Amino acid sequence: MGINRAALIVGASRGLGLALAQEFLQRGWNVVGTVRQGKPGKLHDLAKSCPGRLEIEYLDITSPEQIEDCKERLRGRTFDLLFVNAGVTNPRYETIGEVSTDAFVRVMVTNALSTMRVVEQLADNVRPKGTIGVMSSGQGSVANNETGEFEVYRASKAALNMLMRSFAARRANDRTLLLIAPGWVQTDMGGPEAKFTIEEVVPRIVDTIIAQEGKKGLHYLDRFGKPIRW
Repeated sequence: MGINRAALIVGASRGLGLALAQEFLQRGWNVVGTVRQGKPGKLHDLAKSCPGRLEIEYLDITSPEQIEDCKERLRGRTFDLLFVNAGVTNPRYETIGEVSTDAFVRVMVTNALSTMRVVEQLADNVRPKGTIGVMSSGQGSVANNETGEFEVYRASKAALNMLMRSFAARRANDRTLLLIAPGWVQTDMGGPEAKFTIEEVVPRIVDTIIAQEGKKGLHYLDRFGKPIRW
């Protein structure tokens, strides 16, 4: 059970992030979930059903200033888990020769640079022997890329994986570091043709996160906890 345990989930307004927040709450954890500024949404509705156990922070991870502000607001707070879920994609069949510079920058900045900025800034809010995880993708595997497609998205997740590996080498400590590949999921980003539902995937992700507790170092895993080739 998650009695007195706390998770900070960055990018929890919808899709996998929202479902992760809900799953951890159901398992007895306390949760801080982040959303971008805007009108109240599903995370706010969830907070109403879990009074005192779900807090909402406002954060656009592409804004370094907002990351700094969030860090300041959370100063002194300690979490068992920091998980960064936010991300974007580009059209499936758009090649590197076709993508616009603006679209390329948007995907790379959001999925790799901004995600790692959050990890760098909020890592010290994770307790010793706690867990820091990010939502990667099996498409970030260089070794497993045998079909192409989603070229820029793949590149952004491969970059994220490499940056997390550098973080692990530079910040050697006793925390568990996770790159989680959820599979192709029916979300706004994954689309209706995706193979798996959120309900199928998220409990397995949470099982894997919890099972990896105390296993220090960086692990690139699918939702079942199976290692993925780099």
